[in-house]
Amino acid sequence: MNKFFALAFLLFTSTLLFSQKNKTKSTETSKPFVLGVIEEIQSKELGENRILNIYLPEGYKTEDAAKYPVIYLLDGSADEDFIHIAGLVQFNSFEWINQVPKSIVVGIATVDRKRDFTFPTTIQNDKTRFPTTGHSDQFIAFIEKELQPFIAKKYKTSESKTIIGQSLGGLLETEILLKKPFLFNKYVIVSPSLWWDNGSLLNLDSKMLQENFSQPTEIYIAVGKEGLTPTEIPRVMEVDANLLAEKIKASKSKNIKVHFDYFPEENHGTILHPAVANSFKFFYPQIKK
Repeated sequence: MNKFFALAFLLFTSTLLFSQKNKTKSTETSKPFVLGVIEEIQSKELGENRILNIYLPEGYKTEDAAKYPVIYLLDGSADEDFIHIAGLVQFNSFEWINQVPKSIVVGIATVDRKRDFTFPTTIQNDKTRFPTTGHSDQFIAFIEKELQPFIAKKYKTSESKTIIGQSLGGLLETEILLKKPFLFNKYVIVSPSLWWDNGSLLNLDSKMLQENFSQPTEIYIAVGKEGLTPTEIPRVMEVDANLLAEKIKASKSKNIKVHFDYFPEENHGTILHPAVANSFKFFYPQIKK
């Protein structure tokens, strides 16, 4: 009996020691999981440094001749939308999915979205709630004069440029679309805060739209079941988003292709991911065999 207990103790001790050695070995060989590259760009337009989170597609090599579309993501911090949107791009570019071409994703980390994504407003309530508001012109200048040239110089980019934004990000995209549409050729505008400044961006001029769109531009607009906007002036986000799509269509510009999506099962918090997935189907339709 004593021999039995001695043998059992020896086996238990050996197993424990083996387990501890394996744990030590595992700890020693562990390493960080790297999703992308973090860049820091000094902006004269904004008077500050900005962080960029960048996803590079599988097989990306600086020495290769291949060039890649670029997807610019507003609210692109690691704790915002960068990780799940980069994952969506990666998934859709798998060879067995092949919905989206392999692309570079540039997540623009947020500093003050109320400052960067809004233009000056005449509505006092908006000014009170957003005291730093009204500097979207500087942020757009940052994108045009600093960010896009930086990415084009450092990475292997094609002429395809997409921008993705939601809420105030969608407001900024709409402003870019109407004022400087040439900055991007694909727009993913999700739940745009068009209530800003009492919906002044919706006062579209069809002739202006025809003149501004000198290059082919694809526009995807999506909204969920979101209801009244956060303003003292009653507006409905679903109506505003649909109105934006209809007014752009009414321009009858041959260079514009626009699609409106309504997601009644999604709200302001859940809509971005499914909307971006659907936008890829709009931009890159599959040929049915």
